[in-house]
Amino acid sequence: MRGLGELESAVMNVLWEAGEPVRVRDVLERLDTGKPLAYTTVMTVLDNLHRKGWTAREQHGKAYHYTPASSREEASTRALREVLGSSADPEAVLLHFVASVSDEETELLRGALRKKRPHRR
Repeated sequence: MRGLGELESAVMNVLWEAGEPVRVRDVLERLDTGKPLAYTTVMTVLDNLHRKGWTAREQHGKAYHYTPASSREEASTRALREVLGSSADPEAVLLHFVASVSDEETELLRGALRKKRPHRR
């Protein structure tokens, strides 16, 4: 995910897959990074994600319960918007993207464009 480090992305994947609020301990138990992590490391990552606006949290007793602030699809859309917004030539970016998509993705894109409502000004 653009804008996130490797561990932050892994933590967000746990949150998106959980489907319910989770504690730091729950995230730690579900993380599969290939290396052992300290509880405090995961707690710091979740705190950073909260500060960056990626997570919401509610305190229950002494523990916070974390949820994603947006869906995986919304976060992906935000990342795409950032890429387009950072380019001096967004048309060229879109054209390169379209040239790279599979036949199946082309059909998905065509269907999405047919459903798109025009912007009202």
